[in-house]
Amino acid sequence: MTAGHEPPDPTALALARTVRRLQDAAARVRAQARSRTVVDLATGILSERLGATTAEAAARLAGLAREAGVPVEVLAADIAGLAVAGPGPAGAPESTAARSDPVTPALAAVPDLQHAADTVLEQTGEALGAHAVVVWQRLPGGALALVACAGLPAAEAAAWSRVPPGVPTPVQRVVAGEDELWPDDPGTEGPSIGAGSARAVLPLLDGGRRRGAIEVLWPKPAPALGGPQRRQVRAIADLCVTLLPHSQPAAPPEDDTVFLEGLLTPALLLEPVFRDGQLADFTLLRTNARFRDPLGRPREALEGASLLETYPIACATGLFERLQRVHRTGDPLAAERVGLVFRTGALAVSATVLLAVAPLGGRLLVCWQTQPEQTGEAEQAGEAEQTALLHQAQRLARVAGFEEQPDNGRILWSEGLRELYGLPPDAAPVPLADLARHAHLDDEPAIRRLLDTVRNRHRTASAVVRLAQPDGSHRFTRVIVEPVLDDAGRLTAVRGAYHDVSAQHRTEVALGATRERLADSEQESAERERLALRLQQAILPAAPPPLGVTGLHAAVRYRPAAKRDRVGGDWYDVLPLPGKRVLLAVGDVAGHGVGAATGMVALRHALRGLAVTGASPGRLLEWANTVALREPGQVTATAVCVLLDPAGGELRWARAGHLPPIRVGADGAEVLPLPHGVLLGALEEAEYEEYTAHLAAGDVLLLYTDGLVERRDRPVEESVDQLIRDAGTPGPDLERYLDRLLELSPADTDDDTCLIAVQTE
Repeated sequence: MTAGHEPPDPTALALARTVRRLQDAAARVRAQARSRTVVDLATGILSERLGATTAEAAARLAGLAREAGVPVEVLAADIAGLAVAGPGPAGAPESTAARSDPVTPALAAVPDLQHAADTVLEQTGEALGAHAVVVWQRLPGGALALVACAGLPAAEAAAWSRVPPGVPTPVQRVVAGEDELWPDDPGTEGPSIGAGSARAVLPLLDGGRRRGAIEVLWPKPAPALGGPQRRQVRAIADLCVTLLPHSQPAAPPEDDTVFLEGLLTPALLLEPVFRDGQLADFTLLRTNARFRDPLGRPREALEGASLLETYPIACATGLFERLQRVHRTGDPLAAERVGLVFRTGALAVSATVLLAVAPLGGRLLVCWQTQPEQTGEAEQAGEAEQTALLHQAQRLARVAGFEEQPDNGRILWSEGLRELYGLPPDAAPVPLADLARHAHLDDEPAIRRLLDTVRNRHRTASAVVRLAQPDGSHRFTRVIVEPVLDDAGRLTAVRGAYHDVSAQHRTEVALGATRERLADSEQESAERERLALRLQQAILPAAPPPLGVTGLHAAVRYRPAAKRDRVGGDWYDVLPLPGKRVLLAVGDVAGHGVGAATGMVALRHALRGLAVTGASPGRLLEWANTVALREPGQVTATAVCVLLDPAGGELRWARAGHLPPIRVGADGAEVLPLPHGVLLGALEEAEYEEYTAHLAAGDVLLLYTDGLVERRDRPVEESVDQLIRDAGTPGPDLERYLDRLLELSPADTDDDTCLIAVQTE
């Protein structure tokens, strides 16, 4: 062999092949990423054009691809008007279409939520001092999606549009079950959007389920948020959860799908759903081709749905318990015959199922074979109980079902549907085609689109209509309709449900009114607060009435809130009664402003008027509770009521969720016991326990509101003990003693404070 033609080095060849293989793999990954982006874009386009949810649009895209016999990404590129480039030969340049593809992962913003986030930041940002609002939605599997963002750069929002479940952000921890996080909590540290900001993180709760979280960001240093500010943030969270969309569960891996289709028995693949760290439901990820829904629903209507919502009666009668046990223990369930009932609307099917369940990774594989039905008296009795249970659930949820068969004109209505229509019990069912005749005239276009989608496009659809009632009013009702198709794709029936959403509509109207009130001028708010302060100062006397006849000395103090917007409903009263007894009372009406001040006036004057009856403190609080329940605006308040008999030094007291009195004597201070008693205005039939004690000569009885001792960083009991120790003995000058208490007060909430001190001779 001549010089210059040496054989190639085997190691170099191996390295070259490795480099080539890695280049090919990288090209495939880039192509797959572009394909996924195009599929997401096409899903969004279908969702907007068809007026469907994201889950429905994704299912529709998959169905169209199957019908056309093309890959999903090819059909998606056609819908989006883009090209999807596949990996070419290693080292070859990508196609022009691939290089010019402008699609990038975009912020998954929801229009209603985005508008809400912008409005919240605009209207309340100045009041709270916040500079950004971010709304997150929890996706199946634990990932987070950013669905609304206001106040942050678009590039930063896009970079945080998806957060994998393994990233320990404060939002992930709250969604996983931790408590609310506020700017002064140490748990707000960690990687997150808006780095360097102080933040509050609150879960978005929907029926107890944590569907996401809201973040409110402030520039550092962290602000001190009091009770009203925190309640305002919680109200924002309650608004956002009503606008949060329902996400589509992630599809199972391809190998699970292939495995499922390879089984010879009907089977389902279930994904566990956790809420607050507990197994709460399963998602129907996939069914194989052999599985037939007992109620005849198509495969597309099942995949991605909640198991408890799809088969509620079957789950309640043993199915869910068995699945939960297998998931908890990891022990498979051998074939077991289980009698189940499947019901939707007026349609009910009983079946005996040969059930087998096995863990498959973190999921459950469920196989069942329908067995010949064997019914008897016990089975019939059980079905009757289940039917009664279903009727009760439908009545409470204001839901009624129906089914129509267009071929023979048969219509089935469940119990409660005639009531929604305002029809008598013996009235004939109304065909879906005549729905517009019973609805508000303005709802006719929505009803027409609903019928066209179901009958002509063979897709599930819904609409909110206003059903006319005999008294001329309208009932807001959500109508959900799905088609039932035979094997040839012909429409054989339509099924659906009516859901009375009038209460939800009223809530939305109230929220809209609240947002309008938030937009009122600062001048109006300031005038209301000045009015509340003047009202409170006019009602509360600067000094107690003369008590010389009773042998008592009394002193009172009222310290208003440091900030005008904190003017609240703290009040006190010292009232001599017949028989030389004295009524002592302090209270705190929830809230601030004119509403709290007027509530305070109502309760204070009610107690003064009722005390002359000679009733005991517990009875007086029962009557005051009735007054609070009847007041406009649902007044709630704490209070403590004391009847003192100076002749014997006996005192009898009762409390409604208030801090207990303190007795200060020669041998030190003592916090009196806490009799049982709930807040005024909380319960209709409330009872208030009474305790008695004795005051010796020279003893001082102290009554106060929580503005004197409340701190954010310690229990109230510790603050009370510290204050009494620091203040020392009262001495003969009660006025100076109360001034000393106010001066040494450890409170940091800037709230109103009321004090009463009474000393026996």
